[in-house]
Parts: sequence; structure tokens; C-alpha cells
Amino acid sequence: MCAAFPDFRLGSVLATSFTGTLSERHGNPVERIPTPHRLVDWLAVYGLAVDSCTPAQLGLARELRESIHAAATAAALQDALPASAVQVINDHSARGRATAVLTPEGERRWRLSPASRVADALGVIAADAISVIAGERDGRLALCASPTCRAAFFDTSRSRTRRWCDMNTCGNRQKKARFQASRRQNASSAE
Repeated sequence: MCAAFPDFRLGSVLATSFTGTLSERHGNPVERIPTPHRLVDWLAVYGLAVDSCTPAQLGLARELRESIHAAATAAALQDALPASAVQVINDHSARGRATAVLTPEGERRWRLSPASRVADALGVIAADAISVIAGERDGRLALCASPTCRAAFFDTSRSRTRRWCDMNTCGNRQKKARFQASRRQNASSAE
């Protein structure tokens, strides 16, 4: 991984982790897949290894990412899903021809066809998004409580009351801000 790029924010849910490749959407956005090679790196982290990616494929990936984000946000808010986002997600799911295979260690891996590896990888992500947004998995879609982030994430906590997409970034930032505000208030009260 190249140190010149921001770290990936990894999660256990493929589709919402993919939307996290653009963070701080309501602040100063941080693009975590700014180049085709960086998308190759991200896909490899999630077991969707591709040899290469073109700028056009990166554009398709970003379109899928934003469609998943729009649909997941609507689902989290219990709003109607945007028709254009649903269409993009469905199109990518239908184009993908990845096959799930079982390894000798009992793990699932994805076999991508040599002719359409990136399309297959995006199809896997789209299918995962469909599963999450359709409510087929145990958990709930939620939005990060950080006003600059508002990322959609999949909450699988026992109480389903998780507030942050990532406690190590958004959660800590908010806790630090509250602590500093409290210190300022206490300091001004003491004067």
C-alpha cells in the first residue's frame, strides 16, 4: 500500500465498507480510491483480486459506490430508495459473473472470470448491497452520528444502537470535541 494515500477504513460488511472509500462526505471529503491502482488495492483487501483497472472502470466503481450510499442512506432513514441508485446497483449485480468457491480451509472465496474481473468484483459488491439494503441480514443500516461524515454503516451490535461508522475515527473525534468543549466551559466557569 502506498503511504501517499489515506488508509482504507475497513469494516466487516463489504458494501458499506465500499461506500467508506469516500469519507467525510459533509465536511472535507477524503477520497480513498483516487486512482485505478488504488481500487485494485482495495479490492485485493476484500478478496476480490484483479490484475488491473482502467480509469473508466474506476468511474463505474465510484458510480456504484455513490448509488449504494444513496440507497443505504434512504433505507437507514426509512425513505423510498432512489430509483436511479437501485438501477445502478441492479445493473452491476446482473453484469457480475463471480462464483463463490469453497477453499479446503472451509472459507468462501470469489472466483472472478479472467475477461471481466473488475465487473465481476463490482457485481459481488452490488449483490452484497442488495442483501444488506433488502434487510436479509441480521443487523440494521444506520448513519454515522458525526455531522461531517454521515456514512451509512451496518450495525450488528447486540442492542443495534451503534452511533459511529468507526469508533477509532468519527467516534473518537466526537468524544474529543465534547471533552474539549467541557474543559473550555469549566475554565470559563472558574474565572
